[in-house]
Amino acid sequence: MFTHSLGVRGRRAKVQCEERRFEHVDRVLPCLATYLIVAWRTLYVCRLGRALPDMSCEAIFEPAEWKSLHRVVRREPHPPRPPSLSEAVRMVAELGGYVSRKRDDMPGPQTVWLGLQRLHDITLCWKLFGPEARAEVKLV
Repeated sequence: MFTHSLGVRGRRAKVQCEERRFEHVDRVLPCLATYLIVAWRTLYVCRLGRALPDMSCEAIFEPAEWKSLHRVVRREPHPPRPPSLSEAVRMVAELGGYVSRKRDDMPGPQTVWLGLQRLHDITLCWKLFGPEARAEVKLV
């Protein structure tokens, strides 16, 4: 069921590429490749979070990613040690609209996908303006 839903989303991505109405096939293929990479990363995060929930989240996320994620979602300074992978996946999914109640089921690929999009933007801001930002970065 889980892999099937991602396959359906992959086919929808193919349809979205076709709806963009590129003039040549060589323009469609990079679009489709990008969609497949995003789908692979989403599935990888979901599956690894379920299979190895106690692993450190640094296996998937860079330090800037998990630190900014913890700061935004939990609204408190990040801990000295990275959270577990299942906790990080739940926080990513919360960015995507997942309501984290006291239950055992892990978030699905759609909320993780939406959360990863937001995490990318949050991490970029963290790198530019956060506590570890270098003073030499200037915006024009």
